[in-house]
Amino acid sequence: MVSNVRVFISFDYDYDLDLKNTLVGQSRPPDSPFNIADWSIKDPSLDWKEKARQRISRVDQAAVICGEHTDTAMGVSVEVTIAQEEEIPYFLLWGRKNRSCHKPKAAKSTDQIYEWSWPNLKKLTGGAR
Repeated sequence: MVSNVRVFISFDYDYDLDLKNTLVGQSRPPDSPFNIADWSIKDPSLDWKEKARQRISRVDQAAVICGEHTDTAMGVSVEVTIAQEEEIPYFLLWGRKNRSCHKPKAAKSTDQIYEWSWPNLKKLTGGAR
């Protein structure tokens, strides 16, 4: 039996909502090794960073979808910083094939952006054994 990993999705709400929805869809089949904690915060309130911290601290991993504008998406960088501070493992996914995708500013220089593929998703979430 596959043990499902709870994954928080960090993405650029203005440009990559379609990619987030694709990843949520990929989590739905019964053989998926991960569940999406779909706790996106659309409207930033004064306490949105604290809400994000509470949500990120309750998952096993964070998936960061990297698109063409992720390097300028402040919310994504804040969420990556929170994952780092909370010691939540995260991985970066190349969101747009045949386009330039960028890491969030808070990503480490050593963070690799992985090709978005089913084998990689299984490997990154611990489903490939």
